[in-house]
Amino acid sequence: MRHIPLKMLLKKSITYSAFIILIMLLGCSSTKQNKQNTNPSSSGQNSTQVHSSTGYTATTAQDYGSDDHSYISQDPVLETPILSNTIDSLTQIGTSMEENENVSQAILGEEFTNSTILESKSLVAEKIVENYLNSANKEPGGHCLSVSKGRFEQAYKEVHGHLPYQDLPNSMATKLYTSKQAFNLLYASATDTHPKWLSLPEEYRGKGNAGAIAYAGMGTLVDTTDIWSGQLKPGALMQVWRYKEDYEQVVKGVDVQKLDPYGHSFIFIGYVRNENDAIIGLKIADQGFQSYRPLVPRDYDVWWAVNLSI
Repeated sequence: MRHIPLKMLLKKSITYSAFIILIMLLGCSSTKQNKQNTNPSSSGQNSTQVHSSTGYTATTAQDYGSDDHSYISQDPVLETPILSNTIDSLTQIGTSMEENENVSQAILGEEFTNSTILESKSLVAEKIVENYLNSANKEPGGHCLSVSKGRFEQAYKEVHGHLPYQDLPNSMATKLYTSKQAFNLLYASATDTHPKWLSLPEEYRGKGNAGAIAYAGMGTLVDTTDIWSGQLKPGALMQVWRYKEDYEQVVKGVDVQKLDPYGHSFIFIGYVRNENDAIIGLKIADQGFQSYRPLVPRDYDVWWAVNLSI
């Protein structure tokens, strides 16, 4: 047997480790094909730098860092979820579900009619869905936060004639942040151990777009149980976490250098149902990372959404 020198083995080991780390940094900031470049949102966000929940210092105007959730990029089996009896919104939905092999392909397609859009009582939510369905590029690439926020802002401006920041209530402001800064930091889940992050309401920390919009009085929070029992309206914005532990650390405030969370931000388009009208998945709009297939309960531990009221 040919012996390989120890130095050569160590060199190969270091190279392989560096490659693995590089792969882990690719996630929410890429599409499922990992072939598109970042597409910054042309939003009215602050240009101040904040720590994102992924351990990177990010300029909120264009870069939120990257989230690694490659585990959930695989195609799921669409099954009828078994909801927990508890009202705890953070209880993981059970995964021991009977397989459903009779999902209609028509439901899985883009066949969302006007009746789907009209389920929402929000003009902005209706415009978000309308813009998405009419878009020639439903998978623009870039970071999930930038894409979801850009879609929200575009729809808001089309409906109200200006960006949402003009309508943020003064009550959102703190001694440390303006209303706009508080909104943007909550939206990005910019966790930190600094008192500034902890000065934001704990009720809305870690809930991303849902927390920021609900805190602004522009919608109502929807938790895991209600999401999977059919309470979401098309155009609702969603923030999810692969692991409950990551979510809890973000809420409490954590040194971003010690955290590698699996989070995702996107927009709810409609429920996927089986032949018995039971909910078996969520059709979503994101930057292309997961919107190519419906989401199922086992994809994430923690689910938050906001039904818009504007």
